[in-house]
Amino acid sequence: MEVVYFFLFLVVSTMSVSASPDYLTALRSSILFFEGQRSGFLPVNQRAAWRSHSGLKDGFDQGVNLVGGYYDAGDNVKFGLPMAFTITMLSWSVLEYGHYMRMAGEYGHALQAIKWGTDYFIKAHPQPNILWGEVGDGGSDHYCWQRPEDMTTSRRAYHISESNPGSDLAGETAAAMAAASIVFRHSRPSYSKLLVAHAEQLFQFADTHRGRYDSSMKVARMYYASESGYNDELLWAAFWLYEATADERYINYAVDNAQNLGGTGWAMTEFSWDVKYAGLQVLATKILLQGRGSNAEVLKQYQSKAEFFMCACLQKNQDKNIGRTSGGLIYKRAWNNMQYVTSASFLMTVYSDYLSKSHQHLQCPTGQVGGNELLNMAKSQVDYILGNNPRGTSYMVGVGSNYPQKIHHRGASIVSYKVDSSFIACRMGYETWFSYGSADPNIHVGAVVGGPDENDNYADDRADFEQSEPATYNNAPLVGVLARMYGLSTTYRSQHSTPGRDLIFSFI
Repeated sequence: MEVVYFFLFLVVSTMSVSASPDYLTALRSSILFFEGQRSGFLPVNQRAAWRSHSGLKDGFDQGVNLVGGYYDAGDNVKFGLPMAFTITMLSWSVLEYGHYMRMAGEYGHALQAIKWGTDYFIKAHPQPNILWGEVGDGGSDHYCWQRPEDMTTSRRAYHISESNPGSDLAGETAAAMAAASIVFRHSRPSYSKLLVAHAEQLFQFADTHRGRYDSSMKVARMYYASESGYNDELLWAAFWLYEATADERYINYAVDNAQNLGGTGWAMTEFSWDVKYAGLQVLATKILLQGRGSNAEVLKQYQSKAEFFMCACLQKNQDKNIGRTSGGLIYKRAWNNMQYVTSASFLMTVYSDYLSKSHQHLQCPTGQVGGNELLNMAKSQVDYILGNNPRGTSYMVGVGSNYPQKIHHRGASIVSYKVDSSFIACRMGYETWFSYGSADPNIHVGAVVGGPDENDNYADDRADFEQSEPATYNNAPLVGVLARMYGLSTTYRSQHSTPGRDLIFSFI
């Protein structure tokens, strides 16, 4: 019988190895994705070779240079609010797990992805109380199906100012520049200081001249409406500025305004480019557990809301939890559900680490939870994305053997400009390429699409933008989680492998 049990162990072990996702390839791909989203003059070391220069006169008609930055998703508009959130989350990913990115040889690429965004934000913030928050408009852009290199749609730029404020946009951009300043503190000290200066000006602008950006820039309302308002971004920016500067003014702001700005009032079940409360509550908890901050009692109130979110992810609240598909995927909404999966997975991952380092547990209404349970839940979500799901589909393009072939993305779906530079007119793209039944001519490696429905079904259909469109804010949090999973798998392999055998087990 002992021989039989040993044989069964070997079989189970082999199955675990074959089913284990390739976190290294996924990490590298998730960062490479951002190169396919670039706008502006592309550098000589551009790896997404199917892309070329685009948007080379952005802002010129209004006397400002807005060349650069990122297209948000499958269109050719540069939306400032989701772009800023993308850079904040990329920076947070590097700050937490940059050492694993170094192990993977991806640290430099991650910093390049961040700097591509912050270079643009510096241009977009030419004066203390002016911030350019959008180039192009969704209406005219969506009417056409063109490569970025062929754009004939409006490139009008839109901004916020003292008379037309946008505290959410300014606050998120302040958070992005503050977080990025920490990333570059040692490698580019002068650049880091410049980012801090912009972040502090933007926070002052956001706090002094309050208002929703989509009331001032109505063109953004149909696509990135600020439904949560701007209170969360004010607190989010304050916490990041405290992390960047250690200036007590910022933590005092977050403490003094904890109640009236909703930081200790809102118990959330989502974290996204619009709703930052869960993220800032986790950041406040990190500060508390590290013994920093000016008022532990208020920070503990932030922590209680962070724990509500964690318990909701684990479905361990008594009433309000986050739903899941039968296959185990976190499910919030039909339109681009994967953004909520990756952002929640990131928060669970870092929170698990914060608890482990401080030797604490998560207290849910149904009982005490160890940090490993959060990490395992985050791992299950990543593994689902990479193909461990009922369909056996990887929802990251170019990773695995069965991934989406027809994504809702203009650049990916049309022949590369470098292959055929013949001009593709506005509506011609719909007639020739959008309705094209074959796979995308360009593999947008690393793109995480919107994902399956509540029943784990996915239509590989370019027209189904809810499921098939990728976005930068899908990838940004996932970069950090993948780095963590890669580090864990590498550590486990080095500790448990024997000559001639290379095993990777789950992290239970």
